[in-house]
Amino acid sequence: MTLQNTFQSDHLLLKALRGQEVSRPPVWMMRQAGRYLPSYMQLRRKYDFFTRVQTPELACEITLQPVDQIGVDAAILFSDILVVPQAMGLEVQLVENKGPYLPKTIENRSDINSLVVSEAADRLGYVYEAIRLIKSELNGKVPLIGFAGAPFTLLCYMVEGKGSKNFDKARQFCIRRPDLAHMLLASVTEVTTEYLKRQVQAGADVVQVFDSWSGLLSPDDFKAFAEPYLLSIAEALAPLAPVILYPKGSWYALQDLSNSPYVAALGVDWCISPSMARKLTGSTITLQGNFDPAHLHAPVDQIKKEVHRMIREFGHRRYIANLGHGITPDVPVDHARAFVDAVKSYTPDM
Repeated sequence: MTLQNTFQSDHLLLKALRGQEVSRPPVWMMRQAGRYLPSYMQLRRKYDFFTRVQTPELACEITLQPVDQIGVDAAILFSDILVVPQAMGLEVQLVENKGPYLPKTIENRSDINSLVVSEAADRLGYVYEAIRLIKSELNGKVPLIGFAGAPFTLLCYMVEGKGSKNFDKARQFCIRRPDLAHMLLASVTEVTTEYLKRQVQAGADVVQVFDSWSGLLSPDDFKAFAEPYLLSIAEALAPLAPVILYPKGSWYALQDLSNSPYVAALGVDWCISPSMARKLTGSTITLQGNFDPAHLHAPVDQIKKEVHRMIREFGHRRYIANLGHGITPDVPVDHARAFVDAVKSYTPDM
């Protein structure tokens, strides 16, 4: 799919990414295809996680569930950011109730040299096949968002070997051996760029890059270990599809990132106010976010009020309504639907 073909669409998401006038903001939710949906849990009981990810028919079914059941304005591919380290030759396990575990971590130059780079994107054919199936099933109903993890976030897992609150080992690796850190980041960036290009070729209308752990970095370290690689990916993908960057917690980077002509939108979490996010970005770029998923446990009427206030504060133009991070498994389905319905009921005169 070419950029021209994508941008001929009148879908709200694509219009918002172009900064065009919309009657209301588009809405979708990070992790919208997941454990809060009973239909997803049925498949979870039958198939392990990577079977679900690596089986195109299952990935397609899971991707479509929130579109059909919640009414979101975009589908996002059901996959995982750690398929890239897998494709690069690292074993990735998903330990029940604990999260991801990588038995072999990156520690030295030899480990980096042993990674698969040039052929890694070839190993992710199941993702591209899933995208083709999803696009066929969607049949133009809503756009499809492809995604990947940002290089720094993937470095965190590849060096730490598991999830962590602070990723101390990974951050210390960057400081002790910045030469090796940049070597690893460059390799991951190369693979991720090609991976996202192939997602677009398979049919993804938009791509989002998740830098889930960049908020652990100081502003100076972000500029060294995160920003150059995010912008490199954006520059490479922008001629093909709109690019959304989501540097969670890195509010200090919004101004610099918004100055890039290659970034279509920036995702923000709930730890920054809409007014401050607009001020930092000069209201020149589409923003996405930033409803706290914990507030989806509020009464439905309160969810509606908070959503409408959020939209008023961001402004309904150059804005994509979303959560500030992924929906949690314990959110009632009717509360997730209330969030989406609240956005859809919004009118600019509210």
